[in-house]
Amino acid sequence: MGMLSDEEHRGLLPARLAGKATPVPTQVVSSDEFLPVPQTEQQKKVEARMNALADEYAPKNGLSRRRFFQTAAGMATAFLAMNEIYGPLYGAAPAEAKSVDLAQARADGLKDQFVMDVHTHFLRDDTRLAGFVRGREAVGKAGWNPGLVDRPQTLEDLKYPNWFKEIYLDSDTKVALVSGSASEDPRDWFLTNEMKADAREKVNKAAGSKRCLSHAIFTPGYDGWMDEVDKCIATLKPDSWKGYTVGDNTNKDLARHPWRMDDEKLVYPFYEKIVKAGYDIVCVHKGLYPPSVSQRWPHLTPYATVDDVGKAAKDWPQIRFVVYHSAFRWTGAPGASAAGYEQFEKTGRVDWTTDLAEIPSKYGVSNVYADLGQIFAQTTVTEPRLCAALMGMLIKGMGADHVVWGTDAVWTGAPQWQIEALRRLEIPEDMQKKFGFAPLGSADGPVKRAIFGENSAKMYKYDIKKAAWRDDRFAAIKSDYERGGRDPSNLRYGFVVPG
Repeated sequence: MGMLSDEEHRGLLPARLAGKATPVPTQVVSSDEFLPVPQTEQQKKVEARMNALADEYAPKNGLSRRRFFQTAAGMATAFLAMNEIYGPLYGAAPAEAKSVDLAQARADGLKDQFVMDVHTHFLRDDTRLAGFVRGREAVGKAGWNPGLVDRPQTLEDLKYPNWFKEIYLDSDTKVALVSGSASEDPRDWFLTNEMKADAREKVNKAAGSKRCLSHAIFTPGYDGWMDEVDKCIATLKPDSWKGYTVGDNTNKDLARHPWRMDDEKLVYPFYEKIVKAGYDIVCVHKGLYPPSVSQRWPHLTPYATVDDVGKAAKDWPQIRFVVYHSAFRWTGAPGASAAGYEQFEKTGRVDWTTDLAEIPSKYGVSNVYADLGQIFAQTTVTEPRLCAALMGMLIKGMGADHVVWGTDAVWTGAPQWQIEALRRLEIPEDMQKKFGFAPLGSADGPVKRAIFGENSAKMYKYDIKKAAWRDDRFAAIKSDYERGGRDPSNLRYGFVVPG
């Protein structure tokens, strides 16, 4: 199952076995959706520098390297190393990296920041997607355990218990939206729509407050798809809707129903139905389709672009369209992110994210939003300057109030490293001057506050001030967890190219 062949799998290693559990990944990790990029020379230098600094700072704090990497100082050390190799992109001071207490004081000052992750996943208990997650090791519900390295591989780390731990305990995420993906084969849905709604109910009941939202997946062209929409409206009451224009994204060889967002005959009746039912948020997966994937499934490539977004948005101003992954094309395939950065350096554009950022001005619309998803996780690891450029162009073209936070966890492991990356990221001055990008500002400044949660809270009518997340049962559980000595796994799930 999935996009990688058996031959491609034989050339990969499970990510958990490929290197040290550094606070920030030093190599692209793929799911079974794409072939990962080999570790670059710069990434090797970053990893070596992270380890060298940790070996210097950890003993001074009375810690092992592994334990040091699990602290806030270890996180600061990771970004300090990245700055040394890539240039001053992240706010990280040597004093913070050297002192666990100083770093923890900074982390404590930000831990109550409102973070709403509108793009998370886990797999159903009866999943058969062993290919999608082949190579994962069961590490238990409490996090990384070296003693499990030689045990049989399972899917447990990609199911609900570990999702809960990594989202609500190992990160500063306050509210998460459970997403999913459909398939032509009903057995290969990540989660059925009922399962997503059940997870939402389970989380919110346990928390005693609204900590979880859920999508309903819609599948234009599938047999009975509008009946499923009717059922979801009547019984599941989803918070929003999500679709994949390429059709079956999990098993692309089976994809028989790709669709366009501006298909008046097929999709517009769906828009009409949900608007009448009171819904106004439609999320659509776009991008993550480098040339290597296009070569394998060329008939689906036109559906992965954003040339259908503008007309749909103009025709349906009542709906807010959230484009997942910001339609970023250059991911996964060997050299893809580097090609994306080279493209930006030469032209000032990046397929297809620049096209997305230009839609508001080109079509005169204000109802198109960009979800970060894999765009942030991948580029922060591979090409930090490209990451800064993408943030700059999205904010310039769409407005800081139209960019929303999503991490695609648990595919990318606990999302705290991504949260820290955005908190620390700044667009370099030379890039600001050349392209007219505005600075991102401080970790708790207006731009980052908007992206982390305020934009999505407004979209989903979530009252941040009145919500009980500050003192609900989850808040108490996390306080106890931290007092007991939090033990984030720093684990990434998936595959890497062995060095």
